[in-house]
Amino acid sequence: MAFLDVAMREQRTQSPVYDFRDEERTSASQFPPVPHFSDEDVPPAPLDHSSPRYEIGIRIEPVALVTQECITLTSAMRKHARWAQSSVSAILGGSVQPTSLQVPEQTVPRPNSSRGSTPRIDPVGGKSTIGPTVSDDESTLASRWGLRTKKVKPVQDNPLLSAFAKLRRDLANCRDVSKFDAPALLHPFLQVIRSSSTSATITSLAVMSITKFLNYNLITIHSPRIAPAMHLLSAAITHCRFEASDTAADEVVLLRILRLMELAISRPEGLLLGDESVCEMMSTGLSMCCQTRLSEVLRRSAEMAMVTMCQIVFGRLAELKIEDPPVQPSGRSRSNTTRSMVPPVDEMKIQPPLMGSVMGNGREPRPSTDNRASYESNQEISGGEGQASAEKDAPRQAQIEEDDESTPYALPSIRELFRVLIDLLDPHNRQHTNAMRIMALRILDVALEVAGPFIAAQPTLAVLVEDDLCRHLFQLVRSEDMVLLNSSLRVAGTLLTTCRKLLKLQQELYLSYLIACLHIKVEIPLEPGIDSALYEGVPQAPKLVKPAPSQPSSGRATPVPVKDRRQLGLEGGQRRPEAREAMVEAIGTLIRMPVFMAELFVNYDCDVDRQDLCEDMVGLLARNAFPDAATWSTTNVPPLCLDSLLTFIQFLTDGISQAQPEDAAERIAQLRRQRRRKKIIKSGSTKFNDNPKGGVAFLVSNGIIDNPDDPVQLAKFLKSTTHLSKKVLGDFITKKTNEELLKAFIGLFDFDGKRIDEALRELLTSFRLPGESALIERIVNVFVEKFLNSSISDSIADQDAGFVLTYAIIMLNTDLYNPNVKKSQKRMTVEDFARNLRGVNAGKDFDQDYLQDIYDAINQNEIILPEEHDNKNAFDHAWKTMLLNTQNAGQLELCNTNAFDAEMFSATWKPIVATLCYVFMSATDDAVYSRVVSGFDQCAQLAAKYGATEAFDRIIYSLSQISGLATEIPLSTSLNTEVQVGKKKVMVSELAVRLGRDYRAQLSTIVLLRSLQGFEIAVGETWVYVVRILRNLFVNALITMPVQSDNKLSDLGPIPLQPPAKVIDKDGKLAETGIFSTFTSYLSSYAADEPPEPSEEELENTLSSVDCVAACRVEDLLTNLLTLPSEQLEKLVNALLSEMPDAPSPVVVVKPDVRPAPVTARVNGTRTAKHGPDYDAGAVFLLELATRLVLRDNDTIATAGEALTNALQSAVRNASNIHPLAASRIVQYLLELLRHSFEHDFMRAPVVLHAISSFNDMLLDQTATAVVKGLTLCVGQPGPLRADAIASPDFWSILQRLHQHKTEADNVLAILEKLTEDSSPTQSSSPTFRGITPDSYTPALTLATSFATAASMPGSIIEQRRDLAHRRGQKPRPPRPEDAAIVQRALKAITVLYALGGLAPQLIKQSALERGEAWKEYWGAIFRGLAGVDGIAMSACREVRNRGVSVLLRILLSDDLVQPEDLNTSEQVESDEVEDDDKSKSTTQQVNNEWTAIFSEVLFPLVARLLKPEVHKADPVGMGETRVVMVTVLCKAFLKYFDQLAKIPSRTIESAPSTQDGPDTTDEKPSAQQSRTKQEFVLVRAWAGTLELLDRLMNASVGTKEGEALEEAVAEGVKNVLLVLGDAGLLVRAGDSNLKVHDDEDEMQAQLWRETKHRVEVLLPGLMEEIFPEPKASSMPLPASAPVPDGAAGDEKGTMA
Repeated sequence: MAFLDVAMREQRTQSPVYDFRDEERTSASQFPPVPHFSDEDVPPAPLDHSSPRYEIGIRIEPVALVTQECITLTSAMRKHARWAQSSVSAILGGSVQPTSLQVPEQTVPRPNSSRGSTPRIDPVGGKSTIGPTVSDDESTLASRWGLRTKKVKPVQDNPLLSAFAKLRRDLANCRDVSKFDAPALLHPFLQVIRSSSTSATITSLAVMSITKFLNYNLITIHSPRIAPAMHLLSAAITHCRFEASDTAADEVVLLRILRLMELAISRPEGLLLGDESVCEMMSTGLSMCCQTRLSEVLRRSAEMAMVTMCQIVFGRLAELKIEDPPVQPSGRSRSNTTRSMVPPVDEMKIQPPLMGSVMGNGREPRPSTDNRASYESNQEISGGEGQASAEKDAPRQAQIEEDDESTPYALPSIRELFRVLIDLLDPHNRQHTNAMRIMALRILDVALEVAGPFIAAQPTLAVLVEDDLCRHLFQLVRSEDMVLLNSSLRVAGTLLTTCRKLLKLQQELYLSYLIACLHIKVEIPLEPGIDSALYEGVPQAPKLVKPAPSQPSSGRATPVPVKDRRQLGLEGGQRRPEAREAMVEAIGTLIRMPVFMAELFVNYDCDVDRQDLCEDMVGLLARNAFPDAATWSTTNVPPLCLDSLLTFIQFLTDGISQAQPEDAAERIAQLRRQRRRKKIIKSGSTKFNDNPKGGVAFLVSNGIIDNPDDPVQLAKFLKSTTHLSKKVLGDFITKKTNEELLKAFIGLFDFDGKRIDEALRELLTSFRLPGESALIERIVNVFVEKFLNSSISDSIADQDAGFVLTYAIIMLNTDLYNPNVKKSQKRMTVEDFARNLRGVNAGKDFDQDYLQDIYDAINQNEIILPEEHDNKNAFDHAWKTMLLNTQNAGQLELCNTNAFDAEMFSATWKPIVATLCYVFMSATDDAVYSRVVSGFDQCAQLAAKYGATEAFDRIIYSLSQISGLATEIPLSTSLNTEVQVGKKKVMVSELAVRLGRDYRAQLSTIVLLRSLQGFEIAVGETWVYVVRILRNLFVNALITMPVQSDNKLSDLGPIPLQPPAKVIDKDGKLAETGIFSTFTSYLSSYAADEPPEPSEEELENTLSSVDCVAACRVEDLLTNLLTLPSEQLEKLVNALLSEMPDAPSPVVVVKPDVRPAPVTARVNGTRTAKHGPDYDAGAVFLLELATRLVLRDNDTIATAGEALTNALQSAVRNASNIHPLAASRIVQYLLELLRHSFEHDFMRAPVVLHAISSFNDMLLDQTATAVVKGLTLCVGQPGPLRADAIASPDFWSILQRLHQHKTEADNVLAILEKLTEDSSPTQSSSPTFRGITPDSYTPALTLATSFATAASMPGSIIEQRRDLAHRRGQKPRPPRPEDAAIVQRALKAITVLYALGGLAPQLIKQSALERGEAWKEYWGAIFRGLAGVDGIAMSACREVRNRGVSVLLRILLSDDLVQPEDLNTSEQVESDEVEDDDKSKSTTQQVNNEWTAIFSEVLFPLVARLLKPEVHKADPVGMGETRVVMVTVLCKAFLKYFDQLAKIPSRTIESAPSTQDGPDTTDEKPSAQQSRTKQEFVLVRAWAGTLELLDRLMNASVGTKEGEALEEAVAEGVKNVLLVLGDAGLLVRAGDSNLKVHDDEDEMQAQLWRETKHRVEVLLPGLMEEIFPEPKASSMPLPASAPVPDGAAGDEKGTMA
């Protein structure tokens, strides 16, 4: 058998003293083997402790030991008066060796005797007689050998002594005690124990002897017939009897019996005990525990022994198979299940006597140890008592011997022991004292610890757990006895830990009571300095605690007093502080199970019909963790609750790293649906309780009730929902309009097999009976009809009889329990009840027994709602109701997984975080700080892991408020003082001092910022608090913006902070420590309006703040922000912008009342006020961080770029109210954003440029660096952005206003050069060509001209100083760098202007203007810049002027200036003929006239201005050179275009006759008769104007070197022109009257000749005759086309070249 194998293995693991396995060695010696110390057979030797192996055992021969025990016991007995006359044989016992005269006994076969026969026990394994024997040896010898003996009656020994003599004789031939018959060995000792004639001393010796035999392994599991021996031993020690003497001695015997029982069960041989033996031993132990007349020491010892024995007994369940429960009869209710599984009365039972003897099982009357008998009386009966006892026990011994292979104890005895222990807990049994209950609770606690799961697995034990144990236990929890309460709570905790799978509803009832008892219904007190918003979320009352339903109009005359309800266990109520602490500890024990809270959440919070135990539990712990909870309990309760909360959080955090099961998603979705449904049903029930129709409509709209018109469906919902008000439900279903609903509702009940009062009681537990008789009548009618249809009752004749009987039952219930009836008034009796019902049962009376049963049931238990019971049956009724619902509720679902942690945390985080905040704010102990900080960190991890954004936001908000760093208005930094300590600079500020002084704030700051790192994605709406903290830390120099190489703003440099009010160099100052020096320093600071020097304490606090912020690793946080997803980053950017001044409008404005004016600092000196807007470093920090985040990539720009653009543009528009330093950085942010986001709709380059262009000159000058740098980047590369920018007038306006900037003028010119370079013809063919466009051409020319003309004055001064130095013969001083730079820029600008001139032909083609207008627009702009009134050619700077004239000449000589399409050789068109129908000719005429402006509007005005005296005075030295150059320019320009001028048709004008046709006319005015029309030619007019200006140039400086140079230049130039004109056939010598005019060409030649001759003769007399000599008289005049002589022509051409 399995249990024998286990026992043998356990026996082999022990260390036996003797080795009984070697039989040969045993028989070879008359002495048993000695203890061996090694594997070899060696003689006994002294114990050697140095030996590696040694065994401790007895040191005498075992047989001798047994014999000695026999002699000791018989010696003690003989000293007793009762056994003083014993025979000699009792002393001798028998011979050691058999004599030769003895005849060996024949082996007698074992008869198949009945149980009444007396078996004999053979000493060596045969049979021998148990009982008295008389001279066995002598009679045998005499009879065998035929000798005659004396017929003298021998002295008969007492059977007890004879048994010992017999044992000694049997042992005489024994060599191995281990093979001696175990029952025979124990028999004499057991007889002594069972004998009532022995004294306590003798009984004690017998018990000690048996204890030795077991301890010394003389009796083992291998001993022969060990099973019956153990049964005999159990029977003897449980029926021990002895004469009572001294109380102390008696209790010593009982103590030794306890020890023997404990030893017998705990040894391997104990597995051989049967169920009855174990029951008897348990009964004996419990008797000692329960009898109050025994000493406290004995009872406690018995309890300890019982604990040990129960550990072993219940541990046996692990080896037992699960037995099927007995089949229940059909129709048996759940409330009778427990009784059905309890064994019948005739089976074994443990009935420990609470009074009298402690021995036996209580089924037979036994003499008590208190009954003391005299020696004489005992002596009289001593002769026959042993025999009687032997005869009485013979049948039992025979039965035991017959059942050698008896079944070991198993489930029957364990079940009975479990039942007895549970019955001892019955709080209503007055025989059981609290001490007994406490003892039973301790034993049960051990049993559950050892075998709780196995108990739950056995159906017959599980039913005891579900019903009796829980019922008694949960009632004991309401006890005011603290010891009993603590024990009950401990057992309840162990029970729920091990058997909770069976106890779903029981656990709900138990925890609901604890929550109701412990939850504080007082509002949380407001503590000074603690924001009440920090602990929002702590429930003021648990969800399961409902107001008392009893109301004055509920049908009861008076409501049940709350005090009585609390005593009944229906409500929590006030408990003693010690009791509350014990309950909190019990809850903490349960929460320390990692799966406990998850199981509560899944099985209760997610079940529609169950309470929200998980939420209530967390709320309970949270509320009691507040310090004020100690007012109603003890000071230990708040930390205990806090520890439980943190333990719960720790378990959730441990589950983060675990993988979820594969099928978890489906189960989680199911739980979510259940919770959603539960929430809807609870909301609908609340609405139903206020307005039933509205509640039903709400439930229908949310899909809970599919068809409200179906009465059955609606009735099922109303009956199954526990959240409805019973009163409202009763009123609703009894309305006349709801008759079908009432029938359907009552039709859902099953009244089969119930009496009518039982059925009525069941019905009225579901709703409250209305008070109106008509409504009651309607209910009774439907009820009776349903009852008679579902239950066959012979006692009720028809429906009318049932109606009357039902109404009578209601009236009886009212009469018996009406509280308004005075005590003196008589209440209805059963006779009155029967009398009222005479003849109503179809004309007959109801059966009297039937009515008696009904009356008794009502009299014992009122028919009323369970929550309104106010008598002793309240709990029983609620318990029965719970048992009825157990099967429907199912078993508890075990949740050894983290799959539900997310949902659980989402439902419970609010009170947890609120509690952590409050405790953190009010704590003073470092250990509390440490635990709470850990709790915050773990909550943050959970919120981030499970996406609980609201929870994470709550944590961020709470910690930010605790830290004090998230102030909406930053603390003033006007008094910030920078302290230089060694190589370290420390900024002492108000914020740094506050933070360093507050340890709590430092901890919260570290927790907040460290919790954010890695979990930034979990932040929802609390970015604003993080932003405030970062801003405040930055402005106080506690953090810096991290440097990132890939950042698009990396070249901006660090954000400057507001200058400190004072800078102190600790190392540079003398160590002045005296009082006088300190006072002097204070006075000097006060007089200078400076902040006082920070104290050592403030400096130390600042250093603490620096260390605290360094530990937060804010740089890592800022770096992580750049990796946020776009959606999250958008929230952060919005938060950053919302904290800009004047939120919510993200515009930087001045706040003079918030931040004092910045100051300039001087080391250890005074400060001077600085005018202008304040510098807000915090606003700059926010904008730069937002810009960095937005510029991360295209997604972030698309997501958050618009908000940032609006903010930056608003700031730029309001830049006049911003400090220039801030405005400069903001402009750069905006331009950088423009460069990367110009493709988006929210960004428009013209809008940005217009905002910057609106700066006043001072602001633009202060922000020039940022503006130019940003614009350079924006237009640096061809593309749409460049096109949009340069097309904006504001772009050129900005450059125009900055072209004179001291530092940025070069960069502005570089922009212009870059644009011009990219606009060159070689670049224009590129597909990405985005250079100067037609729209931007004029502004670009204007800008280049501005650069060139800007050098007029500086260049002139430089040259004048240089000329003066030359005249004086001195070395000129170097010019100022800024003046030289201006000149150099001017020269570069002239080059740019020339390059722009090369773009004119291309731009004219691209322009949408007409040809003439386009030529005037583009070429005219160049000429205005070069030769305008303020043009480059008019510059006072000689170098710039000459460069400009040179460029002008190059442009004039360019082939691109006049294109072939600009010429028109068509006939002249009269002005009055130019009509709209001939627009093409008019356009041609207009085009032909445009390019001729190079003479009339460019060159002629330019020369005229250069001839002015004031112009000459500007540069007397260099102006002559310029005039000489202009002579060349005039001549070359005319030579370049005379051919095109000649092709232009003439026009008819009216003119007066004069002596000359040139520009110089006489003062004579022609008369009207003399005026005539003539043809005007452009060539003639241009040449006449040229000659006129040359004349003026030559005469401007007559008599000077300059004049000589001009005269020479003019002569050479005119001569060249004349030669070319003559060579071209345009200038032909002809007489004034001889030239015949045939056409326009002849007219032009005639006019040209006359004009030339007239003017040249005045300018250069004789030149015309020299070039065009008059022909001789004899010679024929040369024709106009006659060629010039070769020599002359060659000379002329050479001169022109």
